[in-house]
Amino acid sequence: MQKLFLTFFYTGLSPKAPGTAGTIAGAFVAYFLVKYIPMETFMLLTIALSIVGIKIIDKYEQETKTHDNGQIVIDEVAGIWLAMCISLSVSFFQILLCVIFFRILDITKPSFIGKVDRNVKGGLGVMGDDLLAGAFAGIFAYASWHFLQQIEFFTLYNF
Repeated sequence: MQKLFLTFFYTGLSPKAPGTAGTIAGAFVAYFLVKYIPMETFMLLTIALSIVGIKIIDKYEQETKTHDNGQIVIDEVAGIWLAMCISLSVSFFQILLCVIFFRILDITKPSFIGKVDRNVKGGLGVMGDDLLAGAFAGIFAYASWHFLQQIEFFTLYNF
């Protein structure tokens, strides 16, 4: 059960780019969740997922004596969900913006996102850099979306 959760239904076992696979799977699940639950409830679900994720990652790391195993992608799921909450993403295009910004920030780990990744240990360290990347990705996606809405093409075709 622990592996199912940490790998987000085994997407973290992808032989190539498990973080991207986890992000896409998380965005896919969230796309359907936000159609049926209010954004406020989705935000609470994201917070709960993050807290539970930190605890389970702590336990896993103590058992395996490892840190930030590449198969763990629940942190990517929490990050993309936070990005979607902040950007108020409900359309496919908005979610795509979140995924793109989140993956860029999660891979490059600029500024203090990288500091958290390098210096904070345990579940908080694993989850922390992705939550920061998600927060900034949400802000960038929100700003980009509103900028693109000013362009006639995006308004005309109802992206």
